Amino acid sequence: MGSVPASEPAAAGVHLPPGVHTAVKLLVVGHFAVGKTTFVGALSEIRPLRTEEVMTQAGALVDDLAGLTDKTTTTVALDFGRLTLNDRLVLYLFGTPGQQRFAPLWHDMTRGALGALVLADIRRLGLSFEVMGVLEELGLPYAVALNQFDDAPAHGLDEVREALDLLPETPLVRCDARDRVSSTRALIRLVEYLLTLPRPGSRPDGDVPTGHLEHL
Repeated sequence: MGSVPASEPAAAGVHLPPGVHTAVKLLVVGHFAVGKTTFVGALSEIRPLRTEEVMTQAGALVDDLAGLTDKTTTTVALDFGRLTLNDRLVLYLFGTPGQQRFAPLWHDMTRGALGALVLADIRRLGLSFEVMGVLEELGLPYAVALNQFDDAPAHGLDEVREALDLLPETPLVRCDARDRVSSTRALIRLVEYLLTLPRPGSRPDGDVPTGHLEHL
């Protein structure tokens, strides 16, 4: 999957509407070449920040390119984008590099994050275990979105949930990282799930303190 450039209206939408008062930091994570850069690029209303580098022969020795004939670049730091969900809530999206050698960067990027969306590839489902393991170790709640690659085999969500050994409450959805509507729905499902979870310092009514959300 190639990166999707920001549309002209999105690129022009630099300023936030005056009514927005809640900002949420979310991570978009997943293994190498699962579509994180494409996902952030398809959603961002501003020109996304990308730190992609051309892959070299040396990188091929450590990055598994089996079945990835179109993969020529890789994220080496982060992808960053912004999505205003409504007139009060804006999401800041941080896409992480997928290779294990960048794991220390993950730990820094989780600071201030409310949760993560794990992108998964049904063709390489086993690679998602390490990603989910890191999030669980860090105590960061997550949802899983199956990125629909054109040549991916068809499996029901119940089968995938069992294969990934997900908890019943962990959201599992399908999405196409190239499609803005599909990707937005996946993020909304994550946010809905996060709002059901108690947070440290939350008020008795269950709301997350605004200060926690805004200190990104």
